[in-house]
Amino acid sequence: MPGFLRPLTRAFTYTRWLHVLLGSAIAWVSASIYPGLSEPSYTDWALVTVVPVPLLVAAAMVPVVRRAEGLQARMMLFPGQHARVPGEEVEEPGISVAPSASWRDRVRTAVWLVFRLETGIALVLVTGQLIGTVFAVTGANDQPPESDGLLLPVPGPGWSVLPVSVLLVLAEYGALLAAGHVTAVVARRLLGPSPAERLAVMEERTERLLERNRIARELHDSIGHALTVAVVQAGAARAAADPEFTARALEAVEETGRAALEDLERVLRVLREGEQPVGARPDLTDAERLLQSARAAGAKVDVEVTGPVERLPGPVSREGYRMLQEALTNVLRHSGPVPVRLRIAADASRLVLEVRNALPGAAGSTGRGGSGLRGIRERATLLGGRATTGPLDGDWQVHVELPLR
Repeated sequence: MPGFLRPLTRAFTYTRWLHVLLGSAIAWVSASIYPGLSEPSYTDWALVTVVPVPLLVAAAMVPVVRRAEGLQARMMLFPGQHARVPGEEVEEPGISVAPSASWRDRVRTAVWLVFRLETGIALVLVTGQLIGTVFAVTGANDQPPESDGLLLPVPGPGWSVLPVSVLLVLAEYGALLAAGHVTAVVARRLLGPSPAERLAVMEERTERLLERNRIARELHDSIGHALTVAVVQAGAARAAADPEFTARALEAVEETGRAALEDLERVLRVLREGEQPVGARPDLTDAERLLQSARAAGAKVDVEVTGPVERLPGPVSREGYRMLQEALTNVLRHSGPVPVRLRIAADASRLVLEVRNALPGAAGSTGRGGSGLRGIRERATLLGGRATTGPLDGDWQVHVELPLR
């Protein structure tokens, strides 16, 4: 089929045509009352296009009208995949279905309703003229020329009847396509999301991305820590070949695994239940269990805590716990059971976390550059702080500073 005839096979060609015609329905209802459609003059036709305008402007002031127009435009101007040729891409409507939230929205809705009115009237008149002329050219019109209301000259019988009729039909076809396309373009501009709606959508999308990243970090830190402790404990127990040590190692693996399962269950509840309340997340007041698991894995942890850690803001304390967990996990994973110096210092303005451990090899040959340390830096940045990681004087250091205000 030629390309210019392909729209004839697409449902949205006809839904758009119907949408344009429906926009002028109020004009014909009001015109039947005033000024009347019995032998209308040019002045009467002008009144048909003007009389309904105040009614439409008044209707546009009702917020829900914008939602109704948005839904109608989505269904008829931008139908979904069911109305498309198989394999054809469905274009994004870009039409808002929210009620008017400001006077700017109301004004845009009023302009849209008036545009639909005038476009629909124009399409009805053009369609009537073109179809009437085709009937007159082919002799199917039973009205005399002086009363048929046609504006186009009608050629007499002869060889031109067929080409003139084809041209008129093509003109009608082009008018339908043009009216539907122009209406779709204008709909995107007048019924599209307002700046406030666009901002709300962007904020919601950003929140979803941040939540996904947070959940990924939670799983990485919690499950990664549990698996690291389990691996280190299993290796140490096998090397020691001591029943008493093996029992302690299994107990540490059990406790760490149980805590990881609790974290996993909480994250899964977030994913399943959305905004439903979930169990409390651990914070720095629960740091002792991290230290116990690290010590059980063979690390010698020296802790220095200063300041009112228990009075830290919730987000800072919870994120600080995860940073500490990841730092200790990195020690066990990359350096093994080595001495670790941990400092937690809180005052009125900031929280400082510092984890230092001896490097097993030459300073600088750490191999630490995975997602765990990147997660620590990302957490610190989201809270307005900073985190530095790397070799320092023969040790590996994780240093975090988080503002409390």
